Order: sequence, then structure tokens, then C-alpha cells
Amino acid sequence: MTTTVACAQLALGVGDVAANLAAAEEAIEAAAGAGARVVVLPELANSGYVFASAAEARALAEPVDGPTVTAWSAAARRHGVTLVAGLAELDADDRVRNSAVLIDPTGTVRAVYRKTHLFGTEKDFFVPGDERPPVVDVEGVGRIGVMVCYDLEFPEWVRLAALAGTELLCAPVNWPLFPRPEGERPAEAVRVQADAAVNRMYVAACDRAGEERGVRWTGGSVIADPDGFPLAGHAPTEGPALLLAACDLEEARDKRLGEHNDVFGDRRPELYGPNA
Repeated sequence: MTTTVACAQLALGVGDVAANLAAAEEAIEAAAGAGARVVVLPELANSGYVFASAAEARALAEPVDGPTVTAWSAAARRHGVTLVAGLAELDADDRVRNSAVLIDPTGTVRAVYRKTHLFGTEKDFFVPGDERPPVVDVEGVGRIGVMVCYDLEFPEWVRLAALAGTELLCAPVNWPLFPRPEGERPAEAVRVQADAAVNRMYVAACDRAGEERGVRWTGGSVIADPDGFPLAGHAPTEGPALLLAACDLEEARDKRLGEHNDVFGDRRPELYGPNA
């Protein structure tokens, strides 16, 4: 049985909360109409990314029970999808977080993950998280792990989610456009494919499109299979896009590489150190 997974690559605007929400709701509806059962939105999909100041980030941050997540929950319930989306969160201790929520098809927020590895100037705006990536068993879908953007760059962090039983790792991302040799895929997408292959699981990374306050986004959303090959997102796109891929999540439970190897069974953690 396959599950259709969607990455809704959006063009968002910093501070334009109403337009960002409208774009997200339209994308969720389109993804559900195309048969998706899991929908991933970009990082900081409520607020935009390129903040002018910490005060601006704080002003745009919302609690998890605020208007944006409430609207996302209603959309997930209305369309019967599992939604993973990034937001600027104001937590219960009045700290600003770069977070992601997982909302199940009943509209229930099942997990809130706070980005642990902050990239660039994010350290000026956010308090990093200190909890492992959540892995949620969604009935009729499978075991979904959640992390955010730069977290994917740390193999040991991704391995923790894999060892916890993740079949589909969903990551809202905002990848700034960096120079690369002509004809090459974005390095961020290549690393997502590596994450998928070395852990024998599906990974869906949903990127941004367009430009925001002088920052251009890569448009490199990708859905990779347990062999590391892209099922969708074979090349970056300039604008908003809806990527769809049929994923047999049961395949991610099989960690074997042919008759003689198993990517988990062949590990030798006693040699890797106390935290590996």
C-alpha cells in the first residue's frame, strides 16, 4: 500500500501572515485533491524568514494554539491529511523558536519540534531546541519523523530519528540559493538523498521559492526513497510547486542491503563513542 506524500513549495513573504496562510491553505487543498495523505510545508511558513530584527521575529511568532496552527489544524481535518509545517513559535516560556508541528488528519497537533541546529543569523532570533526529533505513528499512514532544515546536515541527528523507527522523515526547509557548478544538484538536496539512503527511509524536504528581502531561495524541494533516489524534485524549480510521490512506507522497515548486509544490523556502535 502506498502513501502519496506532497511537498508544497511556496513563495512566502516575511510579515505577510494572512497571505502566507492563504497560500498554505490553497496548497493543502491542492495536495489533498491530488491524492496526498501527507503534506509538508516550508520552514517558518507563517512568518517568512528574513527578519530585520529580533523584535520583528518576536512580533511574528505565535503560540501553537494561535491562529495559524489553528487554521492549519482545521485544514488538515477538512482534507483528511497529515500536515508537517514550520512556524515561528512563541513558546510557553515566552521564548521564540524555529519550530515545526505535526498535525494528524483529525486536526490534532501530535508533535511540536524546536529546531536544534540553528543556521547563520537564526541564532540572533531563536532559542534552539534540546529534544530529539519526534517520531509519530499516524494511523493508516506510518511512522513520521520531524526535523527542520539545518538539522538534516547532522548525520547523527538523522540517525536518531531513524533508529526511533521513522519511515518518513518530513523536514520543512528554507535553503538560500548558493552557487554550484553548472548541471549539479543543490548540495542540500544531495545530503537529503544521502540521509535517505544510509538510513533506508523516505525523506521529504519542502523548500521555499522566490525571493525575500534580497535572499533568493533554491526551490530544491525533494522527496527521496530508501535507496536515496529522488521520487520527486529531480531538479530545482524557480517558483511555487507541488511535488507528489507515491511512497510505500513499509519499505522503510527493511534495512537490508541484499542478502549479506543490513544498515542497522551492521552498525558497531561500541566503536563509535558514547554518543553515537
